[in-house]
Amino acid sequence: MSLNVLSVGGSRNIGYFSAIRLLESGANVTFLLRSPTIFDSDETIQKYVKLGKARLLEGNALVREDVQRAWDEAGKESPVDLLLFTVGGTPKFSLTHGFVITPSTLVTDCLFNVLATMPKTEPQPRIITISSTGLTRSSHAALPLPLKPMYSYLLAAPHKDKVGAERLIRYCAGWPWNAEDGEPDEEIMGPNWKELPGLPAEGSLKHVLVIRPALLTDGECKAEKPGKKGPAYRVSEEELGAWTVSRKDVAHFIADAVLHRWSEFENKCVSIAY
Repeated sequence: MSLNVLSVGGSRNIGYFSAIRLLESGANVTFLLRSPTIFDSDETIQKYVKLGKARLLEGNALVREDVQRAWDEAGKESPVDLLLFTVGGTPKFSLTHGFVITPSTLVTDCLFNVLATMPKTEPQPRIITISSTGLTRSSHAALPLPLKPMYSYLLAAPHKDKVGAERLIRYCAGWPWNAEDGEPDEEIMGPNWKELPGLPAEGSLKHVLVIRPALLTDGECKAEKPGKKGPAYRVSEEELGAWTVSRKDVAHFIADAVLHRWSEFENKCVSIAY
């Protein structure tokens, strides 16, 4: 039976490139999209829609009922095998706050909805979420020195949101949280967030992969560059202290991990960079 994937945040960038790779491997992918018309002129997606392999479902991951419907629709014929959560806002620049997204809790709120509506049946789906390097104090300390001001100022607001999302997934997976990093702001998580109705119990998620890319670029996929010798990118549970990685190479890693190396990366938080 084909791999059954629910993609939340897959209209562009890492989610989109990953979904294409999974579709090419024979997977079925249900996309939750605020505007399914975004793919009207996308010949690749439309090809898989016609083949019945891609399903475009209108909905907003900020609306819990829409997310519940996405799980229900994606799991109609067979249980969802993989949740690919790659939500990210389109940032706007503010002189006083650097890059900001609206709402400021976008990623965290969407992930709350996705986890709280996830089917409680077995087997659990595998879960992949995208975080970032430089989020926490310990991770920030490992950044190249010239990048630290950018992360501290320009990316501070969206990274607070991603800290919230990472704290959430770590709690549900039962992973330790470094006390030196401190807890996310209450304005991100909300009060009593562990008591949110439907949220998986602490330590109950068993098949999770969190990916922390370096500064993302729109570059090509170096992993498929003709004549390339050796690995195009590095993947490690340790902080890599590196500069960049392309979204297409992150997608390459996601597909490789899902299709060929899941036992190697399951229940890990890894950094990826050149």
